[in-house]
Amino acid sequence: MLSVNPYLSFNGTCEAAFNFYKSVFGGEFEELERYKNIPDMEVPELEKEKILHMSLPLTEYVSLMGADSSEAFGQAATFGDAITVTICTADEAETHRIYNGLSEGGKITMPLEKTFWADLYGQFTDKFGIPWAINFTKQTK
Repeated sequence: MLSVNPYLSFNGTCEAAFNFYKSVFGGEFEELERYKNIPDMEVPELEKEKILHMSLPLTEYVSLMGADSSEAFGQAATFGDAITVTICTADEAETHRIYNGLSEGGKITMPLEKTFWADLYGQFTDKFGIPWAINFTKQTK
């Protein structure tokens, strides 16, 4: 298997969410398509600027992907607790930077702290309603 990429759905806030994620993770968007770019299809005016698909590479093999749900196509994102995006970090500084950045304006459900399974672990729901977990374990050689 080459990779597994989380795909996040939003109700009109995908672009704002991904700009926020880009401010935390860095990098550049690999793809950004809007509903207005669907060929040979009439898209309602209110849906045209919504995001059909976008992608932000996080590593060589992993990208964060997302889109706005479109009511014109009978879709609506439902937020809940069925999926949590878990980030496994490389060091303590990265762990704190990502946890503090992504949790800003969100709701912390578990502060970043040492646990029996990790050197640092924390959970939160970001300001766009997406649940996240950050996990760091020191590598021993």
